[in-house]
Amino acid sequence: MYELQDWAAVHRVYKQTGSKRQTAKILGLARNTVKKLLKMTEAPAYHRRPGITLIDPFRQQIIEWRCAPFYFNGTRIFKELQKIGYTGSIGPLYRFLRRADEDIGKISSDATERTETPPGDQAQFDWSEYLMVIGGRTRKVYCFSMILAASRKKAILFSLREDAAAIYDAIQELFEELGGVTLELLIDNPKALVIDNDPKTEEEIRYNPYALLLAKHLGTELNACPYYWPRKKGKIERPFSYICEQFVKGNTFATMDELNRRGKEFIDEWNSQVHTTTGRIPNEHYLLEEKQTLQELPKKRFRHKEPQKRKVSPDSFVSIDGSKYSVPVKYVGKRLDYRLAYGFRIELYDKDGDLVLSTEKSDEKGAVRKVDEHYAAIAVPVSTSIPQIRRDFSALFPHGQQYLDAADKKFDQPTHHARKIMLLRDLYDDVTLDLFIAYSIEQDRMDITSFKAILREYNAGILTPDRIKTAGKGMNGPVPGAAEVQGYRDDEPGLTRDCSYYEENAMKGAAV
Repeated sequence: MYELQDWAAVHRVYKQTGSKRQTAKILGLARNTVKKLLKMTEAPAYHRRPGITLIDPFRQQIIEWRCAPFYFNGTRIFKELQKIGYTGSIGPLYRFLRRADEDIGKISSDATERTETPPGDQAQFDWSEYLMVIGGRTRKVYCFSMILAASRKKAILFSLREDAAAIYDAIQELFEELGGVTLELLIDNPKALVIDNDPKTEEEIRYNPYALLLAKHLGTELNACPYYWPRKKGKIERPFSYICEQFVKGNTFATMDELNRRGKEFIDEWNSQVHTTTGRIPNEHYLLEEKQTLQELPKKRFRHKEPQKRKVSPDSFVSIDGSKYSVPVKYVGKRLDYRLAYGFRIELYDKDGDLVLSTEKSDEKGAVRKVDEHYAAIAVPVSTSIPQIRRDFSALFPHGQQYLDAADKKFDQPTHHARKIMLLRDLYDDVTLDLFIAYSIEQDRMDITSFKAILREYNAGILTPDRIKTAGKGMNGPVPGAAEVQGYRDDEPGLTRDCSYYEENAMKGAAV
């Protein structure tokens, strides 16, 4: 190609010399070159002849793969081209794609089509981690969450672990919170759920065998998202930032149980607000349309590991990691199944798999957790401690202290009689007993034998309600009226059974 400068120089010198030979000599060019440049009326321009590249035979196919319905990226197109004979490198492909995207409109990597599923079809499950202050110290806490795709009703729970056991427990517990199981569970790709999910191959997704057993137990099917494509489960991804901003930040919790309780209250309040996408309230949407479409929950939980065993001691405790926890006394001497859920929750089960105890694990070594209700079956109905008898008798009955003061002057063991009277509480309410206590003081009939005789006299009609009503008027403290006796009516006796019934049962109580 002739240079633009040569063309301009030849025309300028030739105008001055008028001689082609002289022009060629001055410029150092061949005469033929000078002749050709003088014949060109316009300045020379470079025009490159398009060459044939290795990409050219595949241009149309590349554009097809780049557009709907495939939307393949460059790496995928490169692999597909190699299968049909392309022998070049990936560089020319990317250069062609840059030009092609300008022509066909580049597809944004953020482009997503929103998918809505019918009620009962799909739930989405995932979790996120937060740093939270629990019991005065900062701990890493995992928030497991599940959402029903149709109604957008959500459920959450917090854990100190994110291992396989915690994931399997969370899926089941969250389904229980939502009141049933969906046909499909959309999940991410943790090893506890998915072993292999390679979108570059045509192979099926390989799920963890325990995850498949869990799905079969629940009656649902697992559906794993493609790697690095969180928007497929956007319904479950988006709430985590809201949970962080509106619940996690600025809050502290005494225990994990408190965190979970308040977390459930927070989610329930959120479920009662209008959802910005559906324009409906999730709780109402769920009750009206989705709840009845859910499958029934299994009666028992799936466990992928055998629980440990714990024997209940004679004092009705089980020992776990150096601390003791009471259980109902009926399990004394028996072996219970023990497991630690979510890294903080102790669960004990009987041989039939029924839950015996669920409590938060103590962070302190040597702690003793005793629940009085666990000992109710063997609890002494009335204390045998003399100081405690005095305290209980005075606290239970308005005339209790007056009785004790008088009995101290009369009996060597006044608390003996006071205790026998308290044993009658299985048969009489406290108001009724206090009436008779006041009467027994007035009549100086405070020993237990005389006290029971007063009850028999009342039942036989020898002692009238009006007489009981006036008892203790001269004493300090209020005197309940006869009408305050439980079940008493002015026109009929308050006690209708024969006194032998009360005496017999009272003696049984005393024997205990």
